[in-house]
Amino acid sequence: MAEPFGAQGNEKQQREEAIGRGLSARGARIAEGSRGLLDEGFGLYLRDPFDAERNPRGILNFGTSENKLCFDLIEERLSKPDMNYLEPHLLQYLDTQGLKSLREEVAKFLTEYANASTPLDPDHIIVMNGCCAVFATLSTVLCDPGVVNSLPKSKTFLCILILDGYLIPAPYYGGINSKTWLYGGMQPVHVPLFSEVTNEESQPFQLTVEKLEAAYQRAKEQGIRVRALILINPHNPLGDIYPEQLLKECLEFAHRYKLHVIMDEIYMLSIYDDSTFTSILSLERWAVYQIQTGHTSCGDLARILGCVASELEYYTPEITLSEKQLISWLFSMDALDLYNMFLNNSLVTEFCHIFTLTEWLDNVFFPTNRRRLKEAQNILVDGLAEIGIPVLKSSGGLYVWADFRKFLKSQTFEAEMDLWWRILDGKLLISPGKAFCCYEPGWFRLVFSDSVDKIYLCIQRLQQMLHDKVDKTVPMSSPPKENECTDLDDSILDDYINTSVDDVSEGYAHMKKIVVF
Repeated sequence: MAEPFGAQGNEKQQREEAIGRGLSARGARIAEGSRGLLDEGFGLYLRDPFDAERNPRGILNFGTSENKLCFDLIEERLSKPDMNYLEPHLLQYLDTQGLKSLREEVAKFLTEYANASTPLDPDHIIVMNGCCAVFATLSTVLCDPGVVNSLPKSKTFLCILILDGYLIPAPYYGGINSKTWLYGGMQPVHVPLFSEVTNEESQPFQLTVEKLEAAYQRAKEQGIRVRALILINPHNPLGDIYPEQLLKECLEFAHRYKLHVIMDEIYMLSIYDDSTFTSILSLERWAVYQIQTGHTSCGDLARILGCVASELEYYTPEITLSEKQLISWLFSMDALDLYNMFLNNSLVTEFCHIFTLTEWLDNVFFPTNRRRLKEAQNILVDGLAEIGIPVLKSSGGLYVWADFRKFLKSQTFEAEMDLWWRILDGKLLISPGKAFCCYEPGWFRLVFSDSVDKIYLCIQRLQQMLHDKVDKTVPMSSPPKENECTDLDDSILDDYINTSVDDVSEGYAHMKKIVVF
């Protein structure tokens, strides 16, 4: 059985040292997982940020997924007189479920733009401070951090540690790991996806129900009780969109095993080609939690608004819970300081008004945002192609998933980290695949939602660094020296893996067949 998440090697020693300095065991666990690889890179960027005039040799940030393309539209709209609204009650504590007027507008907005099969009920919506806060809260109320069962065996007792876990296709947004472990103690159960296209697949990194089934059975063998399935659509970092049929198959799979389903559709309205997006809200009422944030409303505005979790019907192993019961349980998490009562209420009110501006959204913001995203994506993809870096075909999100494998000195995650640091030394911040728990070294995520000038400078710095400083590479068909999937987006994941080394090695066996777009 896999060793409990975050309780290995150096982590144990660090926890003991933290406890020795006066922290509780829980505080030590939180402290050891508070900063990871991406935090370190972002910290370097903050100390030396690029500025065309004041610091032209500073670090360019192409690692943080932020939409910087429509600030002019947002600034202009927020400056209009109808956005200036301040009342005394907005400076006081409000409903911890979220400002009622905001929840009402969010319900209308998602009902329309997600093409919901039934209108959303504002009373079933909770506003929180970001997507990670939602994951932390849901993991706490849905899962147990570990249950010890004592089974009699002769005259002694056999103690078995049962861990609650969640299925999630890998690679995936690494911030989920630390937040689901922070309070809920949930164990990630990876569904490994590879770039190799087999006879059963039509594209790289393709998710299938068969892969979900294999990961679920593997988890059972390892003593992990899978309680939830987490899906990200459009995907982060792959940028692809799940077809409606696959979503239905995933929901049927979850229903078969009575799993909670947590759906992250943060980039629902950041789709820049002709692909059809199907929101889970548009399907029949299944065992689903819907997480809506960020780009479901208007670019990064909703990152300030926080995160909206609207609860539909869902199943547990023994009973079907009502929506009001779950909302009540989530209220009890108020002590975690995750709710929107800590946001600037007057600012929330302004953004609440934006949800009502359907004419401006439909005729100005959304079409302009979509066009600018596509233009920026084309520029980055073409520039990467010119310097020999292919990317995975993508349709949504603010980033591309780029293949740097031929620039690795060896096909290992150690070589990937070495390349990442070289790129950082070249004053460019991008995100390594290891931070997304990718099972193949050499993939990086690059965010393209920035100005054209910065995109060209990004390509220029990459070309300079890759072709002038990388001394030696090995062919992609060379076997990897390190067959671990670790996620340095959270330091407590360093050695964790729930798939055998043999399973991972199979993903590298035929690298010559790998297809990218």
